[in-house]
Order: sequence, then C-alpha cells, then structure tokens
Amino acid sequence: MDGDSAGRTRRRGGVWGTVGVFTVVASLAAGTLGALQPATGIPQEVVQLTQFGPALAVGALALYQRRRTGELLRGAAGAGAGPRPLGGAVLLGAAGLIVVLCVLGSYAVCGQAPFTPPGSLHQSFALIVVAQLVGACGEEVGWRCFLQPLLRTRLGTLAASVTVGVLWGVWHVQVFAQAPAYAAAFLVATVAMSVVLGIALDGLGGWRRLLYAGGFHALVNLGLLLFLDEESGAVPPMLCFGLSCLLVAVLAVTLRGGRRARERAVAPAAATLHGT
Repeated sequence: MDGDSAGRTRRRGGVWGTVGVFTVVASLAAGTLGALQPATGIPQEVVQLTQFGPALAVGALALYQRRRTGELLRGAAGAGAGPRPLGGAVLLGAAGLIVVLCVLGSYAVCGQAPFTPPGSLHQSFALIVVAQLVGACGEEVGWRCFLQPLLRTRLGTLAASVTVGVLWGVWHVQVFAQAPAYAAAFLVATVAMSVVLGIALDGLGGWRRLLYAGGFHALVNLGLLLFLDEESGAVPPMLCFGLSCLLVAVLAVTLRGGRRARERAVAPAAATLHGT
C-alpha cells in the first residue's frame, strides 16, 4: 500500500472512529442528564435535558479535535457540491407540512386529531417555545452541525443523511421499549427528517445551519405536542408521524433531483455562451 492510500485509509478510519465516539458519548451524556432531570425540577413538558447529550459530545470531541470540530461547525469542512442550500423559510415550511400531514393522517385513521390548547398546558406556552428551540439546538449542534458535515466528507448527501438519521433514531433508545411497529415508524421518521435536513442544509454552515435545523426540529416537536399524542405509546399516531415525514422526504428528494437536472441542463449552455 502506497503512502497516499495509507493516508486515505487512516482518514476514513478516523472519521468512523469519531462517529463512534460521538454516538457513545452522546448516548451516555443523554442517559445521565435524563437521570438527573427529576432532581432539577425542570418539567419534561418544557424541555428534556437528554436533548443536550449531543452538544456535550461535541464539546468532548473538541477537547482533542479542536481544529476539526471548529471547521465542521463553521462549515469549512463537509461542504456539499450539489445545489445551493434551501432557504430557512422552505425548511420551516417543511416542518409545518409534516404537522399538517400528521393531522390529516390522524383524521383518516382515527377519525379525529387530538388538539391540546396551549393555555391548557401546565407551563407557559411562550416558555415552552423558547425552551424547545434551545433544546432542539442542543441536539442539532451534534447531529446536523457536527456529525452530518463530518460524514459528508466521505459520503454523498443522501447516504450521510440516512446514516445520521439511523444513529439519531437509535439514540432515542427508550422508543425501542414500545411495540415493534411503533419503533419502526419512529425510525422511519428520524431517517426521513434527517434526509430533509441534509438536503436543505447541504453546504450551509455556521449559525444559520444551527438555527434552521433547530427551528425545524422545534416546530415539529411543538406540532406533535399540540396535535398528536405520539408519546402515549399508541401505534397509529406514530405511524401517521412516520409516514408524514417519509412523504415530505420523498418530496425533498424529488425537488432536489429536479434542481440538479435543471442545473446540468443550464451548465453546457452557460459554458458555450461564456466561450463565445
């Protein structure tokens, strides 16, 4: 094996080793924070402290990979070569579409869609909104701002997104104590949402990536809190959620394919015009 091949092999091994360390630390940190939450007095309705496990994993990796971690978070590494990132409004609209599809699916399957008025919650809804955004950013700084760009240095957009989605879903280990259909639908949802986020944010870095990803995540969580009782362990609501996310992911992949086809069609014409 020549020097270049050995170097590439070491870099690939380094990436997957970092993925493994991140996942283990994020899981251990989330478990510890979940065990400590009752002692803090912070209601889970407001925010679940487990959400900050991925952020702690990024902090731990930054202790011995400071430069690389900084590059990934800034977007200086793992930038995609595909179409330009979608706007934040489009991504937040995708979150709203998932919630709307969940409601429609619940009506179709159950004949009703439970609605929890914000005023009936035990805590101020404004406080919940802010806390949900902070908690979502605590997750997304790990999944979408660190791990996704890291894997993007070795994989394509879809492959990296699916990988992050699987790890993200498995990280919610408590879900797998439910019925197999419930756990499978949840895993479909995390993979599908990861694909939507991966396509929308590919090539985007810095605070905008975190804010868009956190905003998408928080809107989905708030929508589920108000319109779906998926945490009860009942299978139908989770199936509605998983299928809704899958439909939006298919739409995102289709739109991405159309954009790439248009860009490929325009490129030769632009090159000819420039040459003349």
